[in-house]
Amino acid sequence: MSITLEHVSHVYGADTQLSVAALKDISLTIEDGEFIGLIGHTGSGKSTLVQHLNGLLKATEGTLYYNGENIYEKGYSLKELRSKVGLVFQYPEYQLFEIDVFTDVCFGPKNLGLPQEEVERRAKRALELVGIGEEYYRQSPFDLSGGQKRRAAIAGVLAMEPDVLILDEPTAGLDPKGRDEILGEIAALREKTGMTVVLVSHSMEDVANYVSRIIVMNHGSVMLDGAPREVFRHVKELEEVGLAAPQVTYIMHTLKEAGLVESAEATTLPEAVDEICRSFGMTRRQAEAPDARGTETKKEADRC
Repeated sequence: MSITLEHVSHVYGADTQLSVAALKDISLTIEDGEFIGLIGHTGSGKSTLVQHLNGLLKATEGTLYYNGENIYEKGYSLKELRSKVGLVFQYPEYQLFEIDVFTDVCFGPKNLGLPQEEVERRAKRALELVGIGEEYYRQSPFDLSGGQKRRAAIAGVLAMEPDVLILDEPTAGLDPKGRDEILGEIAALREKTGMTVVLVSHSMEDVANYVSRIIVMNHGSVMLDGAPREVFRHVKELEEVGLAAPQVTYIMHTLKEAGLVESAEATTLPEAVDEICRSFGMTRRQAEAPDARGTETKKEADRC
């Protein structure tokens, strides 16, 4: 279920003296099953862009197609689009409002007019996917921990059974453990369902570890678009717009400058370990073996 934007622009306060161009001539396609990271500095247009993907905002200029259909055509069902393209806002726990967790997750599919049996089936499956057990079903969502609230809110969107899941800073405000748990569950969910995922994030480590494609926004335009290794080659350009590469990439650049590795393109810890081992003429298994050479190489890998 691809999403295609053709020359999409969006102006807040159009035809006023306070108009602001939030998106400028965006053309791109999000293919079925992709895991995309959308990054950019504050005000770069990330949130505005994702709110176009399910029709919450309408482009000032340009066209958006979902599965080949123009969503701006007269008679097109935006309600159906929003059931297929689910959007989880930043701090989604603020959207929780029902008396208990299960009822809250049932809200979305119930509004689709589905039979109660189907509503409950979807809610149970969604809660299972995000790791919330039955012992929490009848508990007030406001009594949950921060991470559990986040999961419950995501489950509310998953219960709609969307083909595309858009997450706007889903780990904001969480501690490292909670952040890893949420992102791990999202990655596992994508593997199970094959859904398309668009992850908006400020964390370079998050996008490097999970996504297969990165779109970098800058002042309302697409600055870079490609695989993580391709995007993070542009370290200086990213720094100029207030972004950065993952920490492991900077470490690998330091090791390369010291002549210890041949390539500095690693963007994740496993990639860095493999490159260090390769530079020392060893496999990871050999590096983990209890001999002097392997131990020394493992120490180099562990420093990353």
